[in-house]
Amino acid sequence: MWADSDYWGAQSRVAREVQWHIAARPSDFAKLPAGRAKIKVRKAEHPKASVRAKVEHPLRVIKRQFGLMKVRFRGLAKNTAHVVTPFALSNLWMARKLLMASAAVVRPKAA
Repeated sequence: MWADSDYWGAQSRVAREVQWHIAARPSDFAKLPAGRAKIKVRKAEHPKASVRAKVEHPLRVIKRQFGLMKVRFRGLAKNTAHVVTPFALSNLWMARKLLMASAAVVRPKAA
């Protein structure tokens, strides 16, 4: 389970056997003295932040680029379509440079 620091202590409340990767709180970094210990903790937190960034980036695109901030209840099918469509669009948005580059390639016509 990968989670941010809001879920600190969740492993003690869940009965299932799960491997937890919970990010440290920023205040925990501030308490550490400068030196090797602080660098070691930062290196241990980097993979957690990397995984979290892969999840959070599409959510930012949906909120900022497509304006989806709130969802009203309109029925399960409509709400599902209303949320799934922006995720598909966000994939296209994030891959737009690659798609534009491949569209510019001139392909020879088949004989």
